[in-house]
Amino acid sequence: MRSRRTTLAVPGSNPRFIEKARDLPADEIFLDLEDAVAPAVKETARANVAAALNEGGWGERVRVVRINDLDTHWAYRDVIEVVEAAGANLDAIMLPKASDASHVQWLDRLLTQIERGTGLEVGRIGIEAQIEDAQGLMNVDAIAASSPRLESLVLGPGDLMASLNMKTLTVGEQPPGYTEGDAYHHILMRILVAARAHGLQAIDGPYFNIRDVDAFTRVARRAAALGFDGKWVLHPAQIEAGNAVFSPAQDDYDRAELILDAYEHHVTVEGRGAARLGDEMIDEASRKMALVVAAKGRAAGMTRTESFDASGG
Repeated sequence: MRSRRTTLAVPGSNPRFIEKARDLPADEIFLDLEDAVAPAVKETARANVAAALNEGGWGERVRVVRINDLDTHWAYRDVIEVVEAAGANLDAIMLPKASDASHVQWLDRLLTQIERGTGLEVGRIGIEAQIEDAQGLMNVDAIAASSPRLESLVLGPGDLMASLNMKTLTVGEQPPGYTEGDAYHHILMRILVAARAHGLQAIDGPYFNIRDVDAFTRVARRAAALGFDGKWVLHPAQIEAGNAVFSPAQDDYDRAELILDAYEHHVTVEGRGAARLGDEMIDEASRKMALVVAAKGRAAGMTRTESFDASGG
């Protein structure tokens, strides 16, 4: 699974921002053709994006293009022109305002036609679906099951808050007057459960106050605690904080790897279904929990600092 701790939004109409993004440590870069691009320059932005993908220099980052939504006349040309020109250097298409499974299936079929027509490997280009309105949230289970290309579900908080008539003008913060609990908890969990049920990643949306890194970190920790894999970032200042929040602490990563080693040893060598690691009992449930933390640490490129000693396990 690709690491998406931080997903950096970059306007496809701004060559300077695109060039700068190549040197930033976000796990994913998405070149935007939608909200960040004015209508008058959307066609020019397609060419900018295709050229940037073909020029390379993205390293191990996940390369994504966000197209315009299906209710616009730009969407189909976004897909055709970008994929025909740069499909070999593209990892995924982000589909905004996915409110029905048929939206994802349309994109899947169009990608397949282009891949076959241009000799690209069929099915290699993934899809990220943004959940941005009440209908999309209601249909999120069907959306999550709609295509084998689907890799992640992404919360689009601004449009979703507007769709719900939520009383707020600050994307990412609690609405004024909501003083008990978290106004977004149901939304986050709804997306997370649908994603996990279908083997997908869950990505939290952006925090718009780009200068308040402490507030960004606070909001990111909320999503990370629930189990989200990452969060959008809108500014380079948010990347380091986001990468840290969605990576395990070193002690937790080491502990997870030790649990996996210890459990494997006791099951395969000693034939026991439960064992002890230090003062802690571990079993199959412990192994599953450790797998989650270890997978996040490995995806983040972490290196363990402790080794399992069977004689002391």
